Amino acid sequence: MTTRTYIGEASARAGETILIKGWVDVRRDQGKMVFFDFRDMTGMIQGVVLPNQAEVIEIAKTTRPESVVEVTGIVNKRPERNVIADKVNGDIELEITGITILNHAEPLPFEINVDTKEVNEEVRLRHRYLDLRSARMQNNLRARDRVINYIRTFLHDEKFIEVETPMLTKSTPEGSRDYIVPARLYPGTFYALPQSPQQYKQLLMTAGVERYFQIARCMRDEDSRGDRQPEFTQLDMEMSFVDRDDVMAVNEALLIKMVTELYPEKRIQQIPFPRITYKDAMEKYGNDRPDIREDKTDPNLLAFAWVVDFPFFESTETSDDPMAKGAWTYSHNPFSRPVAEHMDNLMSKSDIKDILTTQYDIILNGFEIGGGSIRNHDYNALAKVFEILGHDEETIQSQFGHMLQAFKLGTPPHGGIAWGLDRFMMLMQNEPNIREVIPFPKTGEGRDPMMESPATVSEKQLDELHIVLKKPKA
Repeated sequence: MTTRTYIGEASARAGETILIKGWVDVRRDQGKMVFFDFRDMTGMIQGVVLPNQAEVIEIAKTTRPESVVEVTGIVNKRPERNVIADKVNGDIELEITGITILNHAEPLPFEINVDTKEVNEEVRLRHRYLDLRSARMQNNLRARDRVINYIRTFLHDEKFIEVETPMLTKSTPEGSRDYIVPARLYPGTFYALPQSPQQYKQLLMTAGVERYFQIARCMRDEDSRGDRQPEFTQLDMEMSFVDRDDVMAVNEALLIKMVTELYPEKRIQQIPFPRITYKDAMEKYGNDRPDIREDKTDPNLLAFAWVVDFPFFESTETSDDPMAKGAWTYSHNPFSRPVAEHMDNLMSKSDIKDILTTQYDIILNGFEIGGGSIRNHDYNALAKVFEILGHDEETIQSQFGHMLQAFKLGTPPHGGIAWGLDRFMMLMQNEPNIREVIPFPKTGEGRDPMMESPATVSEKQLDELHIVLKKPKA
């Protein structure tokens, strides 16, 4: 049995008979001869069925584009005048001697050998498996894989270990609404899907891991809001025995090295990355994620910057935080540590609006691509944060008692960061939104047209979960 040859390797097999497997990209029927372009995950090759292959021509004439085929043929060198130097297999052509159709393709709902960005998005998402076959989307998928692999290699070399954290956890007031999951074995109780691995990664510092990372899935039940998704991917990391500069240095080094090696066509505007205080950003740019590019028409110019010294708290009168309970809510993260000179204000709960936190955001071309902080590893200091947020002692113990208890048992100073990996990939791939770099995204309204979700469930499932649905209001 002939072993399969990947199309990208065919040029090295000139003069040999090979077997390829893949998709029909294009078919051109010229009567006595039929020309094809075939593709697999490694590239494209042109093939031709000559008039002396009568049986094969009959099969070729009925083969639709996007059919899955197995093809045998002789790899012939092209004449010098026909060589396409800058194209994979531009120096060869496959003389087809056999075609087996593994799966016939019916007419497609849209063309995929062009840029599918022009296709109605609802149609694209309903047939996402087709959309992902297009060259641009394949490129985005593979670029995402390269970036994730690069991150893993870099962080392992920096003594980080990858640890998976649970997808079924507890609902706590951390910012957005939780997606909740009924616990069948414990009627009336619920798990929550993680908005982030925040508490688990801090507990890993208590566990002595010291340097953790994870390519983490996160879920937030938010209203439709621009370029957001109900589920998304973070590069999540945490480090023990560090200060703000240590965390920023590791991430800056990773970004510089990754851009240099994976995206050599792009230029970083300034190294080291500039640092801008929140106060200066608001006064100079009017927002805390400024686009500081020297030339905003250049998509390959990358203007990274750090924004630091954020207010720890903000008034709930001006906040859109749906979980806010008291007069104050946190601006970024309740687990942050204030800057050293403001710790006394936190402990005495005085001049709350002036307390600055050790939060740091990484900005790229006007987008926040990541954020983190040094954490409050001290039991009493963290409890004060929850008091300022308006939680009583019973709520604090109920919602965060596990964290407070851990911090009594030898938790080191620690800090970390999380990148929005989808947003980072969007910018690196020069795409207009994150749905172009997520394999199976939801619509802007949180629906999946392909799987037709969210969807109803059976009465039997509801009964097993002890759930009764309320009738919608008229």
